[in-house]
Order: sequence, then structure tokens, then C-alpha cells
Amino acid sequence: MKKPDIESFFARLEARDPAPRSDLDYRNPFTLLVAVVLSAQATDIGVNKATGPLFEAADTPQKMLELGEARVRDAIKTIGLYNNKAKNVIALSRRILDDHGGAVPHDRAALEALPGVGRKTASVVLNVAFGEPTIAVDTHVFRVGNRTGLAPGKTPLAVELKLEKCIPDAYKLHAHHWLILLGRYVCKARKPDCPACAVNDLCRFKGKTI
Repeated sequence: MKKPDIESFFARLEARDPAPRSDLDYRNPFTLLVAVVLSAQATDIGVNKATGPLFEAADTPQKMLELGEARVRDAIKTIGLYNNKAKNVIALSRRILDDHGGAVPHDRAALEALPGVGRKTASVVLNVAFGEPTIAVDTHVFRVGNRTGLAPGKTPLAVELKLEKCIPDAYKLHAHHWLILLGRYVCKARKPDCPACAVNDLCRFKGKTI
């Protein structure tokens, strides 16, 4: 996709939603981190249903440790992979207390060193909690990047690097949210809703449903 088209692509997404936000419910950087860890292979709606009561009881690393793994597991049992996720939530809470004084670190390497935290999760936390212009590539962003021709790549990292290179700086802060929302609600996996897409004339997808 050419530079003028990329500029138009994001200008249109911005016009439709100037200040996008995460669909995950959170109260502070710690609860955001926990919510993103829990969202792996789960829907945001499902995560929010579980974290509502969980965050009422524990919205800091200390409170989460006091709650204990068994009660965390019980609170998130409706979410996929809940056994392992409960272990990770307790382990990352302990690490944040021991290594970072109870505060979620504002550093990619430190975030990725936490149990259950990978590159995508770290990118979301850096972007949403700390205002960094990071690009978190989930399944939706990966699909949109490839399908539209915006940033084709065989791996999430390849797509991320291409997006970081091609997205104009003015749009980088909110870019991954716009792409996630586009992929989740319009450019869907099985049947993209191309007539409802604000950028369908810029998209290079050959199987458009128009």
C-alpha cells in the first residue's frame, strides 16, 4: 500500500473513532496487565465478566496474593486455560512486588520477564497504561495487516515491524486499537463486511464482499 493510501487509511479510521479504548475493563496498570494476560484465547466479553468480581476483591498485586491462587482460579474458571492463568496471575503479582516495588514496570524487557507476559501483552500495557505508541499484533491485527495489504507478513512480529515502519507517527498511539476494532467488527475472519468498511477502496483484498 502506498504512503498516500496509508495516510488516508488511518485518517478515516481516526475520523470514525478519534479516541478508541480497549474493550477490556480495568482500573489501573496492574488490573490492565491481569486482564490482558487472561484475554489470551478468550473473548474480552468473557474476561470482563470474570474480572468484574475479581478486581472488586483484588486490584493490586498485594491483594491478589492475599486472595490466593485457588480463589483466583475460581473467579476465572469461565475463561479458557484458567488453571495456568491463575498460576501466572499469582506469580506475576509476586514478581511485581518483589522486583518492582508493587508497581507495573514501564519497560518492555521487565514486562516480558513477568510470568504469562509475552510481546503482545507487553505492547498493550505500554500503549494503554503508559501512552507508548506501540503496536500490539493480535489475531485481528495480523489478519487486517495481511488481508488489506497494509503490512503483509508471515508472523505477528513481521506484521508488527512493518506496521511500525509504515504507520505515520501521528496515528501510532491509537493505530493498533483501530486495527483491532476493524478486524473484530468489520474485517471479520470468515466473512468480512466490506460494504461497512471505511477503507474498502484502499484495501487490496481480492475477495471483497462488495
